[in-house]
Amino acid sequence: MPLDAKKISAIRAFNRFYTRQIGLLDEGLLKSKFSLTEVRVLYELAQRDNLAAADLKRDLGLDEGYLSRLLKKLENGGMVQRTTSQKDGRQSLLSLTDEGRAVFEPLEQSSQAQVKQLIAPLSKTERQRLVSAMRTIQELLEAKPQPKVPYLLRPPHLGDVSWIVHRQSVLYGEEQGWNDNYEALVSEIAGAFMRNFNADKERCWIAEREGEIVGSVFVVHQSDDVAKLRLLYVEPCARGLGIGAKLVDECIRFARGKGYKTMTLWTTNAQASARKIYEAVGFKLVKSEPDQSFGKELMGQTWELSLTKSSVNNNTQMANAHGEKFTRA
Repeated sequence: MPLDAKKISAIRAFNRFYTRQIGLLDEGLLKSKFSLTEVRVLYELAQRDNLAAADLKRDLGLDEGYLSRLLKKLENGGMVQRTTSQKDGRQSLLSLTDEGRAVFEPLEQSSQAQVKQLIAPLSKTERQRLVSAMRTIQELLEAKPQPKVPYLLRPPHLGDVSWIVHRQSVLYGEEQGWNDNYEALVSEIAGAFMRNFNADKERCWIAEREGEIVGSVFVVHQSDDVAKLRLLYVEPCARGLGIGAKLVDECIRFARGKGYKTMTLWTTNAQASARKIYEAVGFKLVKSEPDQSFGKELMGQTWELSLTKSSVNNNTQMANAHGEKFTRA
């Protein structure tokens, strides 16, 4: 795919904006006599005692000669000390001296204060959006594999359902090209759930990871015998962690516990990943017909799962095979 000149320009503009915001163009970082790289080296050594010079070079991506000169300067200033590794005599281990820690501490406090001042005018929601956007940038550009960070499933808090409507509308617009008819549908489903909520027969689960909503699902009462699974979604940053399968598993567990005999859901042929989850736990496709609700040529699909005792063991085994470790709130 050819690179978009407008996107390149936008990224460069963001880089210029952010370097100006945090003062990276200043002669000394945080109004100190130290450069950005020097402060970063001090930071790494403050976090890890006896850090190998080779590891520091790798983690910061610095030229070996440049790093050597920088470390020599910090050593001569009495801030860094170097010892020989007892395991490998060829390896140098670096650590901050007491003087180095005394120098670093006010720099760390200044950095904390700078960020606090930067985000102070923002609301709680705006701060969350900012942190989420920054984490997304890091995850997309970092070469390291995404860590398996634990997540929890919890009931919705005030404002969560509105957030789900917003995120699903945006995501399906971006990923599927669906129009505002889908937003109208999600708003209708979510509004009806809030207005008519039956605590004995219905549930909503929120998947939360590192303080952020990364997925959700609803079970609603269709009849005394039929529960309906609705609005399953997982954020792109959390896909591949088993969250979608665990949300579906919770729906099935709840519906069985409440005495429902069947669980049904409606989806489209465009939701391939979700359909794999449904098939894995025993859902069967019972109806398929053309659908143009969201500005696209789609096939609307109705799936059903039997919740009777004869199907419990087989479906539960399949669900467990797709689950990940999580915490239930």
